[in-house]
Amino acid sequence: MKKVILIIAILFASATAAMAQQKPYDESIDAMEQIRAAVAEAQASGRYVMCQVGGNWCPWCIRFAQFATTDSLVAPLMVENYVYIHVNYSKANKNLEAMRFLGNPGRFGYPVFVVLNSEGTPIHIQESESLEEGKGYNPKRVAKFLRLWSKKAVETDVK
Repeated sequence: MKKVILIIAILFASATAAMAQQKPYDESIDAMEQIRAAVAEAQASGRYVMCQVGGNWCPWCIRFAQFATTDSLVAPLMVENYVYIHVNYSKANKNLEAMRFLGNPGRFGYPVFVVLNSEGTPIHIQESESLEEGKGYNPKRVAKFLRLWSKKAVETDVK
């Protein structure tokens, strides 16, 4: 029994350490420069930009960052449809110009997602609470959100 408890404790400590090492947000980046570069890439690749706004201080932000790149349903949708960036908001760097440009998304809590069209115009702000489930994210709800705000969905002509 002591071995089982020791193994569980080691696994928990390893998982916690791995989670602590993941830092998807770079506090030193000028977010407006980051956004401009992402928009240029989106224009060149025929996609939109997905801004995940938050910080390394936010456990839900880190969870989504990992989920979005590893979930078998969500990750391919993200790659196919979006240039995915992490826009930092923290005590060290609030990126106020970017927050104003993105429509003050923090009013929805963190993380918050802002979709920019290929011209760089914010077209949707998505709070994350409706995408959450338990201690993580619901793949079907996130996939639906990604599909509904993709360039193909938004720019398809309705006749």
